[in-house]
Amino acid sequence: MVKVCITGIGLISALGGSLKDSWRNLIAGKSGIQLHQPFPELTPFPLGLIAQQPLELTMLTQMVVTSALQDSGLVPPLADCAVVIGSSRSYQTSWEMLARQMYNNAKNFPMSSFENWLDTLPHMNAITAARQIGASGMVLAPMAACATGIWSIAQAALLIQTGQCQQALAGAVEAPITPLTLAGFQQMGALAKTGAYPFDLHREGLVLGEGAAVFVLESAELAKQRQAKVYGEILGFGLTNDAYHTNSPEPEAKSAIAAIKQCLERSCLSPADIDYIHAHGTATHLNDQMESMVIQRLFPQGVAVSSTKGSTGHTLGASGALGMAFSLMTLKHQILPPCVGLQQPEFDLDLVTAARLSKIRQVLCFSFGFGGQNAAIALAR
Repeated sequence: MVKVCITGIGLISALGGSLKDSWRNLIAGKSGIQLHQPFPELTPFPLGLIAQQPLELTMLTQMVVTSALQDSGLVPPLADCAVVIGSSRSYQTSWEMLARQMYNNAKNFPMSSFENWLDTLPHMNAITAARQIGASGMVLAPMAACATGIWSIAQAALLIQTGQCQQALAGAVEAPITPLTLAGFQQMGALAKTGAYPFDLHREGLVLGEGAAVFVLESAELAKQRQAKVYGEILGFGLTNDAYHTNSPEPEAKSAIAAIKQCLERSCLSPADIDYIHAHGTATHLNDQMESMVIQRLFPQGVAVSSTKGSTGHTLGASGALGMAFSLMTLKHQILPPCVGLQQPEFDLDLVTAARLSKIRQVLCFSFGFGGQNAAIALAR
């Protein structure tokens, strides 16, 4: 198989408008989560907003794609670059606004409001990114709930590994702060009231956040040819589905374990080879319980574990992509990022409570999405 390297990272989150800012604030143990009331009809919630009001999806995508290209030293047009940009919510904001207008003006609703509806179909954000970089090759727009980010990167890596392209722009973008999303998670009882505290005994639930992480993936040969800086190598990945329940993980975590074992086998790694796990860590009762059980069952005692959702909020489909960006920075700087918000651990894991130096060679990043979508990806220096 062709080796796949990461040569550029674009990251925007509630922690900062760039990869550098987000990483610096994360290592300092800061959180971008604050109490906000973006919609007057709903009560205030702790949210991970990038600005004072929710951002629009296309703008967020343009910003993060530009950052990734600048970081990689690439200049458009990039005709042969594949594009794999996922989102679990896509243009839900636009559809909610349209529905609201229709509801409030049912008798005199102007048909002109539907003129641009094709631009808000779920796959159009990936098409928009392809236009932005002048790409005329393959475009994919994965949707796999909260596993979308890793799923997208895995698909892009597979395109390169199988020789279908030598370069890909991959990741996920999420602008999920909408009235329906907030109301839906609130009805489920999944939203926290004060903040996100992954793996904590007194965790309250998830905090929604907006964010994006996009990567430039290249074959090792192309990266060497253009003397690109390399953040790390994608060793392998595992992707499975529980086929069990709409939003609850399968109690024995059989498919989640299978995804991790797939990933390790394809990466030619054993559990003992892993120095750090970037956990999904949503701070919900069921996810943290299931994930802790899986880590305890598969990995030796002492592997470092943290979740960064206490800093960024849960960016849904983009969360795995953000996790991969932070994992690559962990490899680059040899610093373990803290599990911000954790005060009293419930589980017997080596949870990183403050940033610390460590020798880190191989890392895993996990995502577990609603519907039982399980994803794991292995990275190395």
